[in-house]
Amino acid sequence: MANQVADPVLLQIVRALLSIDRKVVRVVALVSFVTMLFVAWKTSWTLVFVLVACVGMLLFASYLAKWVLAKDEGTPDMTFVSDAIRDGAEGFFATQYGAIGKMAFLLAGVIYVVYMFRQITPDQEMAGLTKMSMAGITCMSFLLGSLCSGIAGYTGMWVSVRANVRVAGAARRSAREALQIALRAGGFSALIVVGMAVLGISILFSVFCLYFTLGSSGSFTINDVPLLLVGYGFGASFVALFAQLGGGIYTKAADVGADLVGKIEQEIPEDDPRNPAVIADLVGDNVGDCAARGADLFESIGAEIISAMILGGTMARKAGIQDPRGFILFPLVVHTLDLIVSAAGIMSVRGTSWPSSAKSAMDDPYDVLKGGYNISVFLATAGFFVTTRYMLFVPSAPQAWMHFMGCGLVGIVTAYMFVLITQYYTDHKYRPVRMVAEASSTGHGTNIIAGVSLGMEATCLPVLTISAAIVSAYWLGHTSGLTDTGGKACGGLFGTAVATMGMLSTAAYVLTMDVFGPIADNAGGIVEMSDQPESVREITDELDAVGNTTKATTKGYAIGSAALASFLLFSAYMDEVSSFTSTPFTQVDIAIPEVFVGGLLGSMLVYLFSAWACMAVGKSAQEVVNEVRRQFIERPGIMTHREKPDYARCVSIVAESALREMIKPGVLAVSAPCAIGVVFRVIGKKSEIPLLGAKVVASMLMFATVSGILLALFLNTSGGAWDNAKKYVETGAHGGKGSEAHKASITGDTVGDPFKDTAGPSLHVLIKMLATITLVMAPLFLD
Repeated sequence: MANQVADPVLLQIVRALLSIDRKVVRVVALVSFVTMLFVAWKTSWTLVFVLVACVGMLLFASYLAKWVLAKDEGTPDMTFVSDAIRDGAEGFFATQYGAIGKMAFLLAGVIYVVYMFRQITPDQEMAGLTKMSMAGITCMSFLLGSLCSGIAGYTGMWVSVRANVRVAGAARRSAREALQIALRAGGFSALIVVGMAVLGISILFSVFCLYFTLGSSGSFTINDVPLLLVGYGFGASFVALFAQLGGGIYTKAADVGADLVGKIEQEIPEDDPRNPAVIADLVGDNVGDCAARGADLFESIGAEIISAMILGGTMARKAGIQDPRGFILFPLVVHTLDLIVSAAGIMSVRGTSWPSSAKSAMDDPYDVLKGGYNISVFLATAGFFVTTRYMLFVPSAPQAWMHFMGCGLVGIVTAYMFVLITQYYTDHKYRPVRMVAEASSTGHGTNIIAGVSLGMEATCLPVLTISAAIVSAYWLGHTSGLTDTGGKACGGLFGTAVATMGMLSTAAYVLTMDVFGPIADNAGGIVEMSDQPESVREITDELDAVGNTTKATTKGYAIGSAALASFLLFSAYMDEVSSFTSTPFTQVDIAIPEVFVGGLLGSMLVYLFSAWACMAVGKSAQEVVNEVRRQFIERPGIMTHREKPDYARCVSIVAESALREMIKPGVLAVSAPCAIGVVFRVIGKKSEIPLLGAKVVASMLMFATVSGILLALFLNTSGGAWDNAKKYVETGAHGGKGSEAHKASITGDTVGDPFKDTAGPSLHVLIKMLATITLVMAPLFLD
C-alpha cells in the first residue's frame, strides 16, 4: 500500500539517513551539542540550562519509546493488521509532506523576493542589516520552522503506528497496562514536539544574538532579536495548516465512508474486517489525529514563545530595564519546565491493573489520566513561582514579579477550566451528551438539532473564561509597577503573554492525552479485525471512549491557547508596524468604512475556509462510499468471509483525494491576508489615508480571530458530543447497537466528523497563521 502513495525521492532520503552508521550519528550529535552550548553560553547561562534540559528530556523521550517498543505485539493476526496501518500511514505521510515541502520551498522563494523589495526598520538599518541579509534570515527561519514542524508531526505518527498493536496486545492482560502503554507512547510524541519547538527557537535566538548583538557596534540590541524569529513561526504555521487539512480530510473521508456503508447499509460492526474502508479509517487516525495534532501544538507553542519574546523585549525597552534577558528568555524557561513537569505526570500513571470488568469509579481511565494532569499542574505552578521570582524581578518595581506570577496562575486556571468545560460537554457521563443520545431515539433530524444546539451553547463558558483571563492578566500586568519614561504603565500586554505561557505550561501532558486517543482507537480496530474475545474489545472500547474525550479536551485547550496567542501576535504586529513607521500604532478605528470592510473580509475568510474544508471531506467521502458499495456488489463473498476486501484501493482513493482537496483552502489562507493588505494599501495611497493597508489588515485579524474562536468551539464541541453520543448508545442505551437510535447517532457522528477533525482543528492553525503571515509580510502593507 505504501508504494501506491509514497514519494520515492523523500523515501530515498529517509532511507539514506537511517542507513548512516550509529557511531557517526553519535559523534555528529555530540559535536553539534557542544557547539550549541558554546553559542548559548556566549548569550546567557539561561540558554545553556534550556538546551541541556531540552536535550535531557529528548533522551527521556527516547527511553519512553524503547519502553513501549519492548512490549509484545500480540498475536500474528494483530501484527498483520498493524503492519497494513503502518504502511498506509507512512506512505501517505511521505507523499503529503513531500508536497508540503515543495510548497514551502516555493513560498520561501516568494518571501526572499518580497524582502528584497521591502523596507527595513531604522534600528535594523543602523545596525548594518541590509535587505538581502533580512531576506536570507527570514527564509532560513521559515525553512527551519517548516522542517521542525514536519519532524514534530512525523514523531507523532511514528510512535502511534507502532504502539497501537502493543496496546491491543496489553488489553488481553490488563486494562491499566494498556492505558499505561498508550499514555507513554503519547508522552514520547509530546515531549519531542515541545522539545523541538523550544530547542529550535533557542538555537536560532542564540545564533542571532551572537552574530548581531555581540558582533555589531550599531544600535541593534537583544530586544530586537525576537522580531527576527517571525519567519520560524510562519514556517511552523504553514506546515501545520496543510498537515491538519490533509490529515483531517484523509481521516474523516475514510471514517464517513466506512460508517455510512458498513454500519448503516450493511449493518456490520465498527472496524469489521469485511469493510473495505476499515484500514483507511485506521490509517486516518494516525495521519490526522497524531501527525497533524503534533504539528498543530508545535505551531501553537512556537507562536506563543516568539510573540511573548517580542512583547518582553518591547516592554523591557519601554521600562528602561538594563538587562532584558530575563523577560525575553522567560517563555523558553517556562516551556523547558513544561517538559519536566509533564514527564513527571506521565510517569505518575502506573501500570497496576484493574479487573477486565466491573471497573470501579476510582479506576475510570479518564480519572487516571486527569490524576497525572493534576500532578503536572501542581508542579507547573511551583515552577512558575520560582521562575517569575528569579527572572522577572526588577529592583525599580519589586512587586512586579508577584503580579506576573498572578498572570501565570490565571493562565493555569484557564487551562484547567477548559479541560473541565470540554469534558462536561463531550463526555457521555454528563447531561449534554446524554441529551444528544436521547434525541437519537426520535430520529436522525432530532439528533442533528440537538448536536447543533449543544455546540452553540458550548461557546458560552469558554468565551467567558477567555475574556476573564485576558482582562485579569492585562490588569495584573498593568498594575505591576513597570512604567515607561513618561510614567505610563507598560506591563499590561506582557501580563497577557505570561497568562498564555501559564495556559501552555502543561502543553506536553495535554498533547500526551491527545495522542492517547487515536492510539486507543487503533488498538480497538486491531482487536476487532483480529477477532479477539469480547472482554478485550470492552477494554479497548472503554479506552477509545476516553480517547474521544481527551481529543476533544485537547481541541478545547488548543483553541483557548490559540485565542490568547493570537491576541499576543496581534499586539506584536502593531508593535512591528510602529517600528517600521516610527509612529505609534496602537488603535484601529472600525468606524472607517475600509477598516470595517477588512473586518468583514476576515470573518468571511474563516467561514469560507471552513466550508471548503468540510466540502473536501464530503467529496472525498463520496468516492469512498462508491468504492465500498462497488466492492460489496462485485464481491458478495466479502460478507461471508470467503473473499477479502481490497483495502489498498480505498487507501489509495482517500490519499489521492486528500492531497488534491487540501490545496484550495490552504492557498486561500496563505494568500488572502497578503491580497487584502496590498489592495487596501493601494486604495489608501489613492485616497490619501495613511497606513490604510496596515489598519485594514489589523481589522481583518481581529474579526477573523473572534469568528474563528467561536466557530472552532462550535465545530469541536458539537462533533465530539455527536461521537460520544454514538458511543453511549453502543453501550446499550436507547436500544444499543443496531437500533434506530443507533443509526440516528451514526448520522450525527458522520456530520460531526469533518467538524471536529478537519475544519475545527484547522481553524486553530488558521487564526495563528493569519497573524504570523502578517508579521512576516507587514512591510507590504505600509505606505
